Parts: sequence; structure tokens; C-alpha cells
Amino acid sequence: MASSGKRKTTMAKLTRERRLMERRLDKQARKLARKQGAADASVGEGDATTTDDQAPEDRVDGEAPEEVARRIA
Repeated sequence: MASSGKRKTTMAKLTRERRLMERRLDKQARKLARKQGAADASVGEGDATTTDDQAPEDRVDGEAPEEVARRIA
């Protein structure tokens, strides 16, 4: 049998589903914003520190950290 052309879902149900989807999207956006804020804060704190054991003034441009350690020791 062919389906009748009538809508089987009421407008109230469609509205509820749309509101639910919007709330979920808003929640996801807030969650991503919190994660981004935490990541930005941790990157900001790490900028002042060096990743190697040597201070930046001990390095010569293009010199590997191992070479700096040998030169200092």
C-alpha cells in the first residue's frame, strides 16, 4: 500500500526535537570553548620555559642541545 501523504509527527514533537538538538549543540559548543580555554592557558604558561636543560643564552644559532652540553661541560 502507498503511504498516505499525512505527516505522522506533530508540530509539537518536531519543535521539542529541534529545541533538544539546539540545547545539545549549545552544550557541545560550551564544552569545546572550555577545552580551548584550558589549552590556551596551558600554552601561555609554557611559553616562558625552555624545553631543553640549557638556558637560551647558552645556545648558539643552529647548535644542537647535545653540542651545547658538550661545550658547557
